[in-house]
Amino acid sequence: MTPPPTTVQRPESAVPRGLRRYLSLDDFEATARRLLPKFLYGYVAGAAETDTALADNRRAFSEYGFVPRVLNDVSGRDQTTQLFGRTYAAPFGIPPMGSAALVAYRGDIVLTRAAKAMNVPMILSAASLIALEEVRRENPAAWYQAYLAGDASRIEPLVDRVAAAGYDTFVVTADVPVPPNRENNIRNGFRTPIAVTPQIAWDTITHPRWLFGTWARTLANHGMPHFENVDAARGPPVLAKNLMRNIGKRDQLAWKHVELIRKRWKGKLVVKGLIAPADARIARESGVDGVIVSNHGGRQLDYTVSSLRTLPEIAAEAGPMTVMLDGGIRRGTDVLKALALGAQFVFIGRPFLFAAVVAGEAGVTRALTLLRDEVDRDMALMGVRSIGEITSELVRKF
Repeated sequence: MTPPPTTVQRPESAVPRGLRRYLSLDDFEATARRLLPKFLYGYVAGAAETDTALADNRRAFSEYGFVPRVLNDVSGRDQTTQLFGRTYAAPFGIPPMGSAALVAYRGDIVLTRAAKAMNVPMILSAASLIALEEVRRENPAAWYQAYLAGDASRIEPLVDRVAAAGYDTFVVTADVPVPPNRENNIRNGFRTPIAVTPQIAWDTITHPRWLFGTWARTLANHGMPHFENVDAARGPPVLAKNLMRNIGKRDQLAWKHVELIRKRWKGKLVVKGLIAPADARIARESGVDGVIVSNHGGRQLDYTVSSLRTLPEIAAEAGPMTVMLDGGIRRGTDVLKALALGAQFVFIGRPFLFAAVVAGEAGVTRALTLLRDEVDRDMALMGVRSIGEITSELVRKF
């Protein structure tokens, strides 16, 4: 069922009083930073080494401006978007975010419920702490994202498990052959597996809302969190010393494994983490249905260029593939810039997780609504009524 046009906006009086002061996606981060232990905030907000790749994600968007058209009838605006045969209410969604339920109580459930209510896609991370079957029951439109070892004996049972749970879109993350160098995590005391050091203990007890509202509440209601979805079977708990063994052999993952999945997986297949246009060509030749252009939020190889910089070249190589993008999007204007440069859809991560920290599902709904309303307003100011009218002629590089 197609949702109503996005010009019908939620009245401010319908917004919970405590959320009315949040006027943009960035507003949620300051509150989340205060509520979260330093080691967890740093894990979410930080990136690799010098954070140069992270900074370039924002810088790339700032280098483009609009060339709006005027005196067009822009009434009846509609930002609904077709993606893999489904109509979504907006051209953006929620990407995979590992350990979301460690950061916000029942984080994956909160994110997927809000996405369902707002009719936008949500991708469940393999590094999540809630079983993929439970998330799928909450949201039958959710996608699944995998971190894969280059080992067919582990890949095939996982693909079968995801299919049995009813998922119809399988996302392979391609840019994590080895763990990155995230020095901020070391300085903050965060490590995998989590170790309760004096530094972490103090950080935890000085943030009682997270300690009691997320960690203790999770233990009381659901037991020790496990990495539920890395393999076909349940993974180790977050405090397990054998965790690194369970995520090994990723440096052996290759295109032949994508082709193996393509033969076994009957639904839509997406590869996430492409930056090079040449890799988009290989993805197309491997039978992939879509790609997510991404530098992993700057969290893997530092100095990797922003996804926006190679987006036009990748779009030119894509052929029939759907081209999506993540990294650095914080405003409706960013969404429209990405669409103008060749993306058909975009994903935004950290702000929605911070919104979940602030106010759970209501916080995520507020954040999604703010971005939807920004897109609607910006479309009107650009002189367009539908997503299909957004072209490269509407942007210029400064």
